[in-house]
Amino acid sequence: MLALEGHVKGGRIVVDGATDLPDGAEVEVVVIDDDLTTEERAELHASLDRALEDSEAGRGMDAREYLRQYRSRHADHPA
Repeated sequence: MLALEGHVKGGRIVVDGATDLPDGAEVEVVVIDDDLTTEERAELHASLDRALEDSEAGRGMDAREYLRQYRSRHADHPA
């Protein structure tokens, strides 16, 4: 999975910097909610560290499959 950073300008999403993506490539944009408390951000970072350790140890999953399962779970159990 490729992660890009960007910003909104005039109501449009603009990627910061060039990409190697071909014209017409489909992308998915996820808005980062920056309203986390210090404690929530620390929990998020700890979770990301555990995920990285799992990945490095070979306990990973394809990102598309993860998102499919995540969306399926949350479609059945909305918050």
